[in-house]
Amino acid sequence: MNSNLPNVWAFPPKGLRFLVVVLLVLGVFFRLVNIDRKVYWFDETFTSLRISGYTVAETVGQICNGQEIGVKDLQKYQRLAPEKTLTDTIQSLAVEDAQHPPLYYVLTRFWAQLFGSSVAVTRSVPALMSLLAFPCIYWLCLELFESSFVGWVAVALIAVSPFHVLYAQEAREYSLWSVTTLLSSATLLRAMRVQTKLGWLMYAVSVALGLYTFLFSVLVTIAHGVYVFVIERFRFTQRVIAYLLASLLGLIAFTPWLVIVITHLGKVNETTGWTSSRISRLSLIKSWIVNLSYFFIDFNFDLRSVYNDSVLKSIVKFLIPVILIFVVYSIYFICRHTPKQIWLFVLTLMAVTALPLAMPDLILGGVRSQASRYLIPTYLGIQLAVAYLLATQIISTVNNQKRKLWQLVMVVLISAGVMSCAISSQAETWWLKSLNIYTPQMVRIINQTANPLLIVSCEGSSSIGDPMFLSHVLAPKVRLRLVNKSNVAQISDNFSSNFSDVFLYNPYYNTIPQVFLDKLENQQKYKIEKNIYPENLGLWKLSK
Repeated sequence: MNSNLPNVWAFPPKGLRFLVVVLLVLGVFFRLVNIDRKVYWFDETFTSLRISGYTVAETVGQICNGQEIGVKDLQKYQRLAPEKTLTDTIQSLAVEDAQHPPLYYVLTRFWAQLFGSSVAVTRSVPALMSLLAFPCIYWLCLELFESSFVGWVAVALIAVSPFHVLYAQEAREYSLWSVTTLLSSATLLRAMRVQTKLGWLMYAVSVALGLYTFLFSVLVTIAHGVYVFVIERFRFTQRVIAYLLASLLGLIAFTPWLVIVITHLGKVNETTGWTSSRISRLSLIKSWIVNLSYFFIDFNFDLRSVYNDSVLKSIVKFLIPVILIFVVYSIYFICRHTPKQIWLFVLTLMAVTALPLAMPDLILGGVRSQASRYLIPTYLGIQLAVAYLLATQIISTVNNQKRKLWQLVMVVLISAGVMSCAISSQAETWWLKSLNIYTPQMVRIINQTANPLLIVSCEGSSSIGDPMFLSHVLAPKVRLRLVNKSNVAQISDNFSSNFSDVFLYNPYYNTIPQVFLDKLENQQKYKIEKNIYPENLGLWKLSK
């Protein structure tokens, strides 16, 4: 424990207590307000598909037949049905999406059975789960720093962190993963402190919960192992043996799903193939820095069509390198001013969970580490370091002016987070919905027409996500036609006579089958107008 910090149960000053309470209220508000406003995007529709018990193969077989269907026909596959059970949900994940363990999806299915399958209900599950991060990070700070003051600061930061708020409204398992990471870290430190069978059993349970939430939890467990071994000087002490037994128990509990992952490893590699996409090393490093800034300030920097050349974008460009320097200093500070058992825990949590993703990207190429959601444990370690720096400088600095300076730094960080969350809460989409950033503009074009037909490709194992997310935003009057290479229906001369406008949706990550395009242009003499809308909308128009 740092002697300059208040003891573990000391209450912080009234001003800080009031501030934390206000920020907690704001944190809850931002997690729940306008929860269904943002586009229910590509990835989230697969959450609905899984909890409803359908598989992609089953859905494609029923609707990708080249026939015209309505919006409601697509939503059928994203809502619970009496004929689909919990077993179907687990089977859907096991056969087609084994890299996503079932815990989050099972909990969400139970929630949907109680309250329905709407977007707001589905997203409310991660929103409510994210609230558990507050007590978990507070407990972790008590165990790690033996100071409730650091815990209060950490809670304040995470409450209005733009990143955590965004993923709290994302119908995926990442907010639950934040909770299980914090929980397993706190239970590990407690088990090492009390050294009881119950303490280590709690850690084993937290390991199993983490693995059943997200596969990369294995990196968190390995980070804990590195920490225990180094603290015990690489000797097989009682703590080391207890850690190994508890981790093994957690792994044994996860064995049924591990067997499924291994059995369907080919499918896992297919669905995660996008992680091997190549970008320049400079672009990769830039994305790391930008992603890091999202934990403190987020004005949708990656969305070029918003805030372009605006004051906000200029502010972000200036603040991103400042935040990087601040984070580096926070890590240096905790290494310089805390005992080994503190700084080593923070460093192992960050390094062991980041390097296995970052190094292959740098050496072999790939974008694994560009996905900020995969680095949640790393960022949590960074937030612990930042919380410790702010807490010690605010409470223990003798120089009054220096103390006021650090108080100002904390106010600026919190204000940036609140402003970011306020702006994001009013938006229709955001950077994390990368495949559907321009969906609102495209949908408005289609919905404004009198009697439109939209042609969408369902070629490929994941392309069914395109029509699925569109079903949440298209007007009921829109008719759709889902096509692939094997079922391109005969197109007659009156193909477009029943519709005021015919559109083709052709996003950059998917393509309309070329055989279909050739048939339209060469045999049926239709003109595909590719340049009448902005290219990034992925929307083409068909005319005779």
